[in-house]
Amino acid sequence: MSKTPTPHIGAKLGEIAETVIMAGDPLRAKFMAEKFLDNPVQFNNVRGMLGFTGEYKGKRVSMMGHGMGMPSIGIYTYELFNFYGVKRIIRVGSAGSINNDLHLGDLVIAVGACTDSNYSSQFELPGTFAPTADFTLLRNAVESCEQLGYRYKVGNVLSSDIFYHENSHNDRWMKMGVLAVEMEAAALYMNAARSGNSALAIMTVSDHILTGESTTAEERQTTFTHMMDVALSLV
Repeated sequence: MSKTPTPHIGAKLGEIAETVIMAGDPLRAKFMAEKFLDNPVQFNNVRGMLGFTGEYKGKRVSMMGHGMGMPSIGIYTYELFNFYGVKRIIRVGSAGSINNDLHLGDLVIAVGACTDSNYSSQFELPGTFAPTADFTLLRNAVESCEQLGYRYKVGNVLSSDIFYHENSHNDRWMKMGVLAVEMEAAALYMNAARSGNSALAIMTVSDHILTGESTTAEERQTTFTHMMDVALSLV
């Protein structure tokens, strides 16, 4: 018996491409689909988490929201990997810089994702798991940034469970070379590893935690197109 549609995705099997580009904000997914895809067809609106499938330069690709935080992206990517036959998920999101050389609008390509989350406990591993990106996707993303002339850094990010933190320890993460803080990459990378698939997180610096600089919600939704260009180059 088919497990699709799932409790959170209304698509039938075959309506979602093997490559999915995901954004936390479903309106960003809608923006990407309308801007970049030929003949986009909406496959999901369950809980307002918009998803679309179309073609980009003749290749079939899907775009979908994943919500905020690891519980949310954990649900959607689990269902995509395990029930819909998705092979590659590329997250395009925002992040807060904790690196003096990363500025507003710069790209962060996450080779690994540190986390303060307990997400990995479900796997009952006899130690600490290091969530990492797919190397081929990572290498191709770097090459794309070089060709397009986009400012970027590759390194570790912190996937935090907490947005409004009572006692932030960003200074300690900085000392370990962590570049930026976001909320989803670790769960994405763990779900990809467990299902035997590929994932990459590419983020745009939306605010600088050290300097207090920030962008608006509208800017985050519609102007962070460099990371979208890079993600689409991987399709």
